Amino acid sequence: MTLYSATMTLILVMDPLGNVPLFLSVLNNVNPKRRQLIILRETFIAFLILSFFLFFGKFILEGMHISEPALQIAGGIILFLIAIRMIFPQNGQEDKSPLADEPLIVPLAVPLIAGPSTMTMVMLLANQAPYDLPRWFVALTIAWFITTVILVFADVLRKILGERGLTAIERLMGMILTTMAVQMFLSGLEQFLHV
Repeated sequence: MTLYSATMTLILVMDPLGNVPLFLSVLNNVNPKRRQLIILRETFIAFLILSFFLFFGKFILEGMHISEPALQIAGGIILFLIAIRMIFPQNGQEDKSPLADEPLIVPLAVPLIAGPSTMTMVMLLANQAPYDLPRWFVALTIAWFITTVILVFADVLRKILGERGLTAIERLMGMILTTMAVQMFLSGLEQFLHV
């Protein structure tokens, strides 16, 4: 996997455009200036968590005796399910009720940005090519930076694109992610069957 494809995959899995309405809903009662500081804090916490899984995920996998093909097939299935949810969202699938208090870590940093699928993806990258960890860290940093910028300007994006525009872009990203998920699944299967 190249730096570009790894970065694009991470951006698609983090789904910043899909998270815009959720972030705005959770932070609805927070002062707009304070809202941006919270978003910066939460995205940074997510970055630290994902970096931990990138560098130490291999040891977690070894401790749990999970093979690379199993991780790749599982990653493909998870990405496919995310892509299907992006293309065909269900009404009421997310709890969009605003929180009374200012959120810390949950639900913004985890699971909206650093969710199980993103953790799986960074571990998969690290496991596939452990000698390329600096490249995967750069991919993670770029993806995190783009996600952070999109979420910091969530209010502006909603005004410019509207709810329909955000939905259309998210579904397009879902289509791209579907093909990546199928490819990942097939690669894992190929490795498992030693084709």
